[in-house]
Amino acid sequence: MNRKLLALLATSLLVLSLVLAACAQPTATPTPEQPAATEIPETPEPPAVTEMPTPTQAPAEETPPPKVPIATYDGRSLSVPDCDYGGYIKSIEATDDYTVTFTLCKPDPAFEVKLAFGVFSIYPKEWIEATTGPTTRTSEGLEKPVGTGPYILQEWRRGESVVLVKNPNYWNQELIKNAPETLVFRWSTESAARLLELQAGTIDGFDNVGPEDFEVVKNDPNLQLVIRPALNVFYIGMTNTYPPFDNIKVRQAIAMGIDRQRIVDTFYPPGSEVASHFTPCAIPNGCAGEPWYEFNPEAARALLAEAGYPNGFKTKLYYRDVVRGYLPQVANVAQDIQAQLKENLNIEAEIVVMESGAFLEASASGKLDGFHLLGWTGDYPHITNFLDYHFGKETQQFGKIPPEIYEPLIEGGQIADVEKAAPVYERANNAIREFVPMVPVAHGASAAAYRADVVNPQASPLGNERFVFSKGGDRDTFIFMQNAEPISLFCADETDGETLRVCEQITEALFAFKINSTELEPALAESCEPNANLTQWVCTLRRGVKFHDGSDFTAEDVVATFNMGLNPGSPTHVGNTNLWEYYDYLWGLMWK
Repeated sequence: MNRKLLALLATSLLVLSLVLAACAQPTATPTPEQPAATEIPETPEPPAVTEMPTPTQAPAEETPPPKVPIATYDGRSLSVPDCDYGGYIKSIEATDDYTVTFTLCKPDPAFEVKLAFGVFSIYPKEWIEATTGPTTRTSEGLEKPVGTGPYILQEWRRGESVVLVKNPNYWNQELIKNAPETLVFRWSTESAARLLELQAGTIDGFDNVGPEDFEVVKNDPNLQLVIRPALNVFYIGMTNTYPPFDNIKVRQAIAMGIDRQRIVDTFYPPGSEVASHFTPCAIPNGCAGEPWYEFNPEAARALLAEAGYPNGFKTKLYYRDVVRGYLPQVANVAQDIQAQLKENLNIEAEIVVMESGAFLEASASGKLDGFHLLGWTGDYPHITNFLDYHFGKETQQFGKIPPEIYEPLIEGGQIADVEKAAPVYERANNAIREFVPMVPVAHGASAAAYRADVVNPQASPLGNERFVFSKGGDRDTFIFMQNAEPISLFCADETDGETLRVCEQITEALFAFKINSTELEPALAESCEPNANLTQWVCTLRRGVKFHDGSDFTAEDVVATFNMGLNPGSPTHVGNTNLWEYYDYLWGLMWK
């Protein structure tokens, strides 16, 4: 190449570089007239949203290594090689057709009451396998459960009703002799609409009477009110993987900045109380430790400023429009909390109403980047049911649970003696108070209403009414109206109360709770006998029980059901949400 050509090429490159430089935006040194792009121009009072933008997703983190299933299942036994995975179950074995032996990794004083929880109802082994899809239960599995219960699903009319009919081959014929031939579940989100239906005689009973209607029902001679003990809690949740909720001072400020007494006084029925602890005091050791923060908006604002948010911040307030005993006026409570956040802390919370199933899945997996309103009604009367589910090591709902909370829960869950467990749960409750994963607001009194001629009206403290015990006068059809439609009817992988109530009539667990009680009684198991240190339980099963499809109930069905729930390596470990929350938090899934 000659020199002239080289010179011409060099000149061309120089011109091109100058053109590119002229087109580029300045990014380095600012002039006095033009601040750098990353600076915020000075104003007398910059708005909070400019100073502290709300993120749309959690900060990026290293991807944890995938979990590896560790269980072995051969049709008659389920086991893990050792207990290093951290769960409760070492093995479950069908030692004969009507005996199941549970060998535990550690003592579990709540073992029998856990077994009574309807989520752990038993399904036929063949049905479990036949309704397994590649990533979920088939439609047959989700919508047409096969159990051993007193009622069989006849029809699910989507958006309208679920119709059940009496099981002619039920193992306890004496129990169902006087039960209604047909049991119908309907739903409405509005308490006033449910009351109008009861007054008109189109239903026999309904759940969650509105606080303003307690006296109306009491004073109507054609109706009866049944009060449900307040074994529940309503709370305001936060997920600490999303700023600003990753700052403990922010969470503590919010704990002090909400007037919880105002919420209870305004929106809850008589008998409700402000929550001093997450767990109701009626549960042993539920109220061990220091009570919750007093309402102090001045101190809350000071702490928020100390955390770097003197002008508050913007976020969201998520909820589902489903009435519960712990939350009787959902929208009104949400609006009051929104107003209090703005008034007391200058926090602007945009209300977001979600569909129930999507909300439960998103909250359980820690995917809500603002506040969320949720609650809990006890599934069994033990403190592990309240604390382990919400604050266990693997819980995702509130982000990362610190060891100061989950370590005493592991320790306390193995102590049968209530007094010996007290100091352990004091540590756990004090740590929950310190780290504020949520704000406990209320233990809500609630009630169900029935026609005056209904025999054995129910308002179970656990929300698990068994309508085989109730009857509406001489009518052959009993109609109960609840707050919402079931999400699915495969309750092994659900947490929704309305869903679980319907399943309670169709499927059965090894134990059950007596009507309107937390007292245990045998169901599919006649007994479960422990060894001296509560690490092995030998359960004798009831003979002569048939599933709705005509197959015999045996020990293999028990093992297959727990394999489905506990063993992520099993092809049958597929459900609806595929979170398997209760199996996970109350027993521990079998993987590392």
